Amino acid sequence: MRFPIILDKYIIRKFLGTYVFAIVLILAITVMFDINEKLDAFLKAPLKETIFDYFVNFLPYFANQFSPLFTFIAVIFFTSKLADNSEIIAMLSTGMSYRRLLVPYMVSAAVIAAATFVLSSYIIPPANVKRIAYQNTYVRNKAVTYGSNIQLQVSPGVIAYMSRYDNLAKTGYRFSLETFKDKKLVSRLTAQTIHYDTLYNWTVRDYMIRDLKGSREVITRGTRLDTVIAIEPRDFLIAANDQEMLTTPALDEYITRQKERGVANIKSFEIEYHRRFAITAAAFILTVIGMSLSSRKVKGGMGINIGIGLVLSFSYILFMTVTSTFAVSGYTSPMVAMWIPNILYAIIAVLLYRKASTG
Repeated sequence: MRFPIILDKYIIRKFLGTYVFAIVLILAITVMFDINEKLDAFLKAPLKETIFDYFVNFLPYFANQFSPLFTFIAVIFFTSKLADNSEIIAMLSTGMSYRRLLVPYMVSAAVIAAATFVLSSYIIPPANVKRIAYQNTYVRNKAVTYGSNIQLQVSPGVIAYMSRYDNLAKTGYRFSLETFKDKKLVSRLTAQTIHYDTLYNWTVRDYMIRDLKGSREVITRGTRLDTVIAIEPRDFLIAANDQEMLTTPALDEYITRQKERGVANIKSFEIEYHRRFAITAAAFILTVIGMSLSSRKVKGGMGINIGIGLVLSFSYILFMTVTSTFAVSGYTSPMVAMWIPNILYAIIAVLLYRKASTG
């Protein structure tokens, strides 16, 4: 067993080394294009913030977003080189089966998949807070600071409403909080303004509370009331990139809480949640496709394999982008939209593997 283990280490080293090299190369190109595109913003921002708040957080984000692409390119490139040098033929001639040859590839894919999941779920989201804050300050402000006609369920039977909310002033206007029991209104709080303090802590001003007790109505008025209401501005002020700043557990909790409150505008959060799992599984699928395509020597050399690999990898990313728009439009669920590319490419992987292993 010593000889196959040596080959395993050799293939794993080649795979991961090429993967890192591909990331470094493409990131270097990306940085040049990004600097050219955002040069005006970079010139007016402090250099320290540009480096540590933006680029230090942007590069891991970009690398992780396109991890399937880097994985595929790495497999195609180094496997084509092994095949072109007749190294794979030599391995198989020792009696090693094609399935056994796939083992180190799967081990490498598992390493990449684990790293991708940990980064996307726990490390990159907190880093995105600084990156997005930098972009909102110096590049283009996409933060949502204003909302109107806001209505959501605080808890079962409790409905909150604001005619408008200004996040800069942390103040809502024409606020009401209605409590229902057995589908009957039992209490209604109205206030001219409501001010957000800290987590779930609100202050209502110029308020009136109507408690309905059978045929009687008890009215309480006041100028100020500090109260706890289980909502916060991020529950109803949703910006384009908010989902990227939540860890996977926090994202799952947020989606569940928003669904319970009847908030409909959370498709982007559901897509992001399922995308993190989908791109993790993609590492295995694209590894099998890449290995199956490039493990045989072809007349045109490794250039043909690399070309095919680039087309397939970019088509995978494009396909995932297209299916995500289906989820946003409501044609399919976010989970199905994110897993359709994996299902399709898994079928392609099985067909190519069978052809390569028997060819």
